Amino acid sequence: MTVLSVTREACTQGIALEQPTLLIGSTTREVVELAGLVQDVADMIARSFEWQELNAIATITGDGATEDFDLPADYDRMLKKSQLWSSSLETPLSPISGRDKWLGLDVQSFDFVINAWIIYGGQIHVKPALATGVTAKYWYQSNKKVVATDGTTTKASFTADSDVFRLDEQLLKYGLIWRWRSMKGLPYAEDLATYGRRLEQLASDDKGSRMIRIGRSRFSQDLTVAYPQSITG
Repeated sequence: MTVLSVTREACTQGIALEQPTLLIGSTTREVVELAGLVQDVADMIARSFEWQELNAIATITGDGATEDFDLPADYDRMLKKSQLWSSSLETPLSPISGRDKWLGLDVQSFDFVINAWIIYGGQIHVKPALATGVTAKYWYQSNKKVVATDGTTTKASFTADSDVFRLDEQLLKYGLIWRWRSMKGLPYAEDLATYGRRLEQLASDDKGSRMIRIGRSRFSQDLTVAYPQSITG
């Protein structure tokens, strides 16, 4: 369903407006408001959960000297439990959560046992530099929540009436309805509840099936190896 179709349906199910024939590029005040609002709702939905559809993997390649790597062009955010995995180690690289801690390690020229990393300034920084040919990969959330009519070109925003939301179109419609009614000072509690139930169900389904374990787990899922390489005498 295109963004125009979603908007037209919303106009018959809670938004008391005539169905527009043109959304993107319209100069009619109400339609301009709808176009801006449907984009806001799409952004809100995309950021409300780590949707599998928007999960992506980034790869950086070491050259023995570079420590600063640009984030992907479509980068929105890291997944909450993302780790940086190197092709040369058996354990993930060490994340540094605080900028001041990173600065202290940098100023003090700390000798890292395992490469450490942090994100700031639109880049991911790794110390010490990855050796030549070594790659590191990490999961992130893409901001490209829209797909064009060709079915392959993805983008961050709706730029044509024929664009399609990559996530759930019903959720987009429900979100548009309650946000519109809220913006216009109309009752929207029931519409918000409908949106919330749909969001909760989709998020639950998007997690996928869980592995069935027999007996007691011996190791924590977040357990990492204290020393990543074998120790020789």
